[in-house]
Amino acid sequence: MNLLRHLPNALTCGNLLCGCLGLLEVFPHQFLPGAALFMVIAALLDFLDGFAARLLKVASPIGKELDSLADVVTFGVLPAAMWFVTLQQSTGLPEKQALVAFAIAVFSALRLAKFNVDSRQSEQFIGLPTPANALLFASICVSLEAVGTDAASGLIARAVGSPAVALGFTGLMCYLLVAELPLFALKFRHFGWAGNQVRYIFLGLAAVLLFLLKFAGVPLVIFLYIGLSALERFRHRPTP
Repeated sequence: MNLLRHLPNALTCGNLLCGCLGLLEVFPHQFLPGAALFMVIAALLDFLDGFAARLLKVASPIGKELDSLADVVTFGVLPAAMWFVTLQQSTGLPEKQALVAFAIAVFSALRLAKFNVDSRQSEQFIGLPTPANALLFASICVSLEAVGTDAASGLIARAVGSPAVALGFTGLMCYLLVAELPLFALKFRHFGWAGNQVRYIFLGLAAVLLFLLKFAGVPLVIFLYIGLSALERFRHRPTP
């Protein structure tokens, strides 16, 4: 049991290690699929560390801080580095203009700092979670690199492949990280249908999108998440 109490923090450190290894795939190799794979593994570890802490009842302030520090690297710096390479290779932006990609790292850090001091976010999120934003950018980076291999990649290229749209999209996602936007959390107090309808609907639709579109379906999953959160908020708004 003494060893098990360290499991959540060990998983968090695994998340951080994956972020570092992902950065090695970006610089100097510029192998974005490899970086994306490390990010996916890190996202799984990020989910499991919180789950393990609640299951073992060993949640601690240091665990919360360590989790945010790991997330800054894996879900802030890593997607920013991937997007920096993509803006140059796929949209033709000069290096100095492509540096705007690192705004993702800055706003991710702001998002995580707000999360740590915001008591409203124990049962929900306020602003887009950094792992969701990171996976969104990773999916777009990999898809733009794979243009011509499948229809989904071609659609993404047409949507954000131009420099102006790519820069505007970067600004939009940075804003959503810190916006006063309530989003449901995938935290189950129980596994019954009542009270978890939106979570089960989201997980079911997300599974279908990812099965059909693979990694290119991640952007649709993220926007589905935002849309269902908006519907859930509308459904529970107080009646006048």
